[in-house]
Amino acid sequence: MKEFQFRPSFIQIPALSSFNGEIRLPGSKSITNRAFLIAALAKGETRLHNLLRSDDTCYMGEALQKLGVKIEFSEDFTEAVVHGNGGPISVAEPAELFLGNAGTAMRSLTAALSLGKGEFHLRGEERMSERPIRDLVEALSAIGADISYEESEGYPPVCIKADGLKGGEVSVRGNISSQYLTALLICAPYCKAPLHIHVEGELISVPYVQLTLSIMSSFGIDVRHDGMTDFYVPQGVYEAVGDFSVEGDASSASYPLAAAAIAKGKVRVLGVGEQSCQGDVAFAEVLQKMGAKVTFGPDWMECDGTGCTLHGVDLDLNDIPDAAMTVSVLALFADGPSRISGIASWRVKETDRIAAMTAELRKVGADVRETNDSITITPPVELQPATIETYNDHRMAMCFCLVALGGVPIKIMDPACVNKTYPQFFEDFNKLAK
Repeated sequence: MKEFQFRPSFIQIPALSSFNGEIRLPGSKSITNRAFLIAALAKGETRLHNLLRSDDTCYMGEALQKLGVKIEFSEDFTEAVVHGNGGPISVAEPAELFLGNAGTAMRSLTAALSLGKGEFHLRGEERMSERPIRDLVEALSAIGADISYEESEGYPPVCIKADGLKGGEVSVRGNISSQYLTALLICAPYCKAPLHIHVEGELISVPYVQLTLSIMSSFGIDVRHDGMTDFYVPQGVYEAVGDFSVEGDASSASYPLAAAAIAKGKVRVLGVGEQSCQGDVAFAEVLQKMGAKVTFGPDWMECDGTGCTLHGVDLDLNDIPDAAMTVSVLALFADGPSRISGIASWRVKETDRIAAMTAELRKVGADVRETNDSITITPPVELQPATIETYNDHRMAMCFCLVALGGVPIKIMDPACVNKTYPQFFEDFNKLAK
């Protein structure tokens, strides 16, 4: 289990005119990393299936192994047996963990490692030191954590001197990242008293919190909540579930589905469907509002773009910020302007995604206006070939491949950034493109 090393400087996507076929999605990053951590804290042995092998999931798996959790991987990393710790993780010697740019790993481990005993140092790539963690650290400190910043106040790297968390009541802001709440929820059963978490202000990316609650329930911990404002987590021990299968990644599904709509083709994605617990399946509703036809099965989704005309939309996509990036590129092919709002969280992702999207969409000819939490895109009369900077952001690379379906060549810089969540993306894209 190693980080992917090969990093070509660019990949040239030729002008394309069609996109058709069937593809099986890689496993969900969000589910993989949540399942890894909860299985590691659980009592008993869990067999994980259809894991995503990517940079982010490798960082989480390797960190847990370094902390003494026994994990046996299949040769291709898609299967693993996790021998749960049966409770909080403790270390006798200081532990140094490198987590790349994996926000889910950094934030959830900061909370989970505060439960045990020992000293932990968590750091990542340069961009990680620009991704805020203050709200989570302040919430954890309020219930007994000892966490300090090793470089910049409010940002990783952090040092945790763990001696357990007392539980009780705690508040956390919800308008920067839902990962703060997810981190508190996952660690909460092992606090010294039941934990009541109050969310201050608006909670963004609600489906990701619902995903966390679903996985916790699968491992035996049911959380009571009033709306999405107050969460009441009982004390308990996660119980291994024997076999746990990871769904295909709904965020990754957005690219081939959007490609079908742009190229007026027909694409079926396998591994995620109408029974999915992932919020990004709502991308299908956006496609329908824009004019494409989408159908569902239990574990598949299909977009039929035959004869469709894409329409401009004005949508609040707060709940699906990752898939909202795909909508931004779809807007290039609409019959009028599109406005996407509720995306303030883009500012603190792998890059400042609002600024990055604005710059790169303008390169291909669009008129783009941005605010702190929205982007408005007026499609160009004619698309322009362009060299796309990806800012070490996997979703920038995957989104802008779609532009080539407008019949213009596109050069994608640093294409290996897709290793973060979808290492075989370009291979899969090329199978369906012509």
